[in-house]
Amino acid sequence: MTQRGRAGARPGQRPGGRRRTEDEESRVPAAPRIDLTAARARVRAVIEPVVSEAGYDLEDVSVSRAGRRHVVRVLVDTDGGISLDDVAIVSRAISTALDASEEGGAEVLAGEYQLEVGSPGVDRPLTEPRHWRRNKGRLVAVNGLTGRITGADDEGIVLDVDGTPRELTFGELGPGKVQIEFKRLDEADFGDEDDDEDDEDEGEGEE
Repeated sequence: MTQRGRAGARPGQRPGGRRRTEDEESRVPAAPRIDLTAARARVRAVIEPVVSEAGYDLEDVSVSRAGRRHVVRVLVDTDGGISLDDVAIVSRAISTALDASEEGGAEVLAGEYQLEVGSPGVDRPLTEPRHWRRNKGRLVAVNGLTGRITGADDEGIVLDVDGTPRELTFGELGPGKVQIEFKRLDEADFGDEDDDEDDEDEGEGEE
């Protein structure tokens, strides 16, 4: 998470360490009123080439207003998933690109902003071929069907529906949704079976 603003000053605290009084807080200006949709488009135009150059896919960008600053949330992904190191790399690249753009005279965001970078959750709709490929093996629901993705290529996917393979092209697919799966109790491994056996062996040794 990156925050642009006065170095060394935390929200609600004046430079030098003294916290603002309630009267001072009331005089702190709110984030400038800007067209958030237009700001989102400007941010995306600046950061998408940077994210791609770093080897990641830009999945989503949102801009919202939070008190004195704006919050820029960026979701990125790649084959194999995103690690904390990946988040740090992308955050630095995005922050540098936004600052360089504004220093060059282009007003992307007015005032302070807070940058949050993360990866999409399982609730993210599957809409692009790469989304389906990266969820191979998962149970998904799409077009009234629920099945497991057993294959995915540039043309479409293979969905195992109750043991029957269904080939669907991307043109036939609507947004898919990953289904959360829970193990049945009789299939769960509680890791205490060996302990029970050990207890039995100890009991036999005592006799």
